[in-house]
Amino acid sequence: MLVVAAVNQKGGVGKTTVALGLASRAGCRGLDTIVVDLDPQANATSGMGVWLPSHGVDEALTADRPGSLADVLCASGWDDDLFAVAPRVAPSRGSMAQLELQLATDPIGAQDRLATALQGIEADLVIIDCPPSLGLLTVNGLFAADVAVVVTEPGAWATDGVEQIVRNIHRIAERRAGQLRLGGIIVNRLGRTRDARYWDDQLVEAHAESVIRPAIRLRAAVAEASAQSLPLHALDRDGVAEAISEFDAVLDAILGDAIDLTTSGSSIEALAAMGTVHG
Repeated sequence: MLVVAAVNQKGGVGKTTVALGLASRAGCRGLDTIVVDLDPQANATSGMGVWLPSHGVDEALTADRPGSLADVLCASGWDDDLFAVAPRVAPSRGSMAQLELQLATDPIGAQDRLATALQGIEADLVIIDCPPSLGLLTVNGLFAADVAVVVTEPGAWATDGVEQIVRNIHRIAERRAGQLRLGGIIVNRLGRTRDARYWDDQLVEAHAESVIRPAIRLRAAVAEASAQSLPLHALDRDGVAEAISEFDAVLDAILGDAIDLTTSGSSIEALAAMGTVHG
């Protein structure tokens, strides 16, 4: 199972849109995928068509018990027929906002509640949508993940923000003896303006080896899918095919180092078909 945390300490960069785009493409490829919504705003939850869930990630983290995430997993509201394997979601609720304060009172183990909750969960890919901060919820996501991907926009303060979160990813990786790695920087909503190109160039210059290409371009189709709580490929409109191609390429880049991870037989076959597992 590969666990990927989508992070940025800056909000409004489309992190949830990217997380759901990757989850939908993974499901189309036959990967059993779970989206863990750690953000109290619950945008990933509603983006997958789940409204007012009766159980949530907050319960799994409060339980502090191996495998507790299984108790809150639910089917998404996306049409199963659109996928080879439909993604599932561990939903967020309003009560997540208070959970971070509760975790702060635990002097032992506050940062690895999610890692404990994921123990024994069966899936090929887990995508954690983290809050736009470096509080205990995001730290839980990074302590549970094998890979962290930074989602950013090409904007005036993007480079400084990326530098800060990358530094914190490396700090947590050191505390986890290298069990966490930076999977790359995803540039989202790349427009066709001169300003967007300039800041994209700045990101590449500052983080040349980490920026994933292609970027996810600014397209009305992506925004429309998010607004309608639909996977991108459910839409029939201009720009969908191009956006799908970009998300597929980014997913390939993230899965590229999954060779040594322990996976189920089905995921090995699926990853092998994508050229990411050998032997």
